[in-house]
Amino acid sequence: MTTKELTFEKSVEKDHPPQEEVLFHPHTITALIVLVAFMFYAATRSNYENTAENIKLGILASIACFVCIGMLQFPDGPFVRPSKPVWRAVLSLSVLYQLFLVFLLFLNKDDARQFMTYYDSSLGVPLPERSYADACELTYSNVMDQLDIFVIAHALGWFGKALILRDYWFCWIISIAFELCEYSLAHQLNNFAECWWDHWILDVLICNWLGIEVGMKFCQYFSCKQYSWVGFRQIKSLRGKAKRAVQQFTPREWTRFEWKATSSPRNYFGTVLLLIIFLECELNCFYLKYLLWVPPEHPLNTYRLILLFLFALPGAREVYQYLSDNNTNRLGAHAWLLIFNIMTETLICLKFSENEFHASAPIVVKVGWSIVFSVLLVIFPLWRFVFDPVKNEEGLVKKD
Repeated sequence: MTTKELTFEKSVEKDHPPQEEVLFHPHTITALIVLVAFMFYAATRSNYENTAENIKLGILASIACFVCIGMLQFPDGPFVRPSKPVWRAVLSLSVLYQLFLVFLLFLNKDDARQFMTYYDSSLGVPLPERSYADACELTYSNVMDQLDIFVIAHALGWFGKALILRDYWFCWIISIAFELCEYSLAHQLNNFAECWWDHWILDVLICNWLGIEVGMKFCQYFSCKQYSWVGFRQIKSLRGKAKRAVQQFTPREWTRFEWKATSSPRNYFGTVLLLIIFLECELNCFYLKYLLWVPPEHPLNTYRLILLFLFALPGAREVYQYLSDNNTNRLGAHAWLLIFNIMTETLICLKFSENEFHASAPIVVKVGWSIVFSVLLVIFPLWRFVFDPVKNEEGLVKKD
């Protein structure tokens, strides 16, 4: 028996009571038999005359098969709840999403827009331009005109970011930085042009604050909660069994993130890069919609956000482990793929932006961001780590 197998068996023994081990033990042979039986059924029964239907079913079956393989064979991530195979499935979806992005990157802009119509024939139509800065007087009617379903989505998005980053300051820095990005890129995307009260009152002080506050309350609850992982068979009442089933979808342990960005050059530059990647991810959402002609209300946007949320939960945890623990010399698979996903999305946006945006950035935007990056990447690091250095603090983090 290999060391890896011994480690996994100990992990199963530690994470689950002995009477439940049969539920969480890897059933690789059983899964292989089920997959082969499914393939046999699909090969003999799914002989439809409709070619398009066959292609769609084949793609879905290939995705499902790949996810099943990943659940069984991919490495474990940092989380063990609700089950390790669930997070291996998330890693599998991250790989598939990356392959899709690479495929999209090698299409030209027109072909990419046409390709989207194979998923939904209503796509492939230029989007109507909308500006949120037409009526900027701070009146009740103007404010109510800006309130729609996306306000709720905005707050939910920041709730998710709080669960990912687990840090008030980090969330607020990204919140304000994104509003500055909207100001800076309003000459390219009309929906970045908003009234001042839309930026700073509706977005920052209401939606962002609400999402961050509730998200951090959840983090505090999980970090303080007493967990009792009792086996199902040891619980007598039906209510107790139901409560135990729900607890399976909560973390076994919860690590509070303390990024300590100024404690060492490694932590500082790692945190700054993470900030930039988060802002890239936010901006990619708007640029991909605009360039691929996907309406804001289309479900594809929601699917992408859900996927990236699932990718980012273990990804941020692995980045934190890498930055906080000096004994961790390798970035985890979830974090590595998440960064690759976002960078590839950015490359697609850059490629498809050719001949799309003709207005140049205002001089104040160019000078402002030049100063920001000079301070972030040169002036502050020199002052903090060269002229006024601090001692490295070696942090040990527990596994979620």
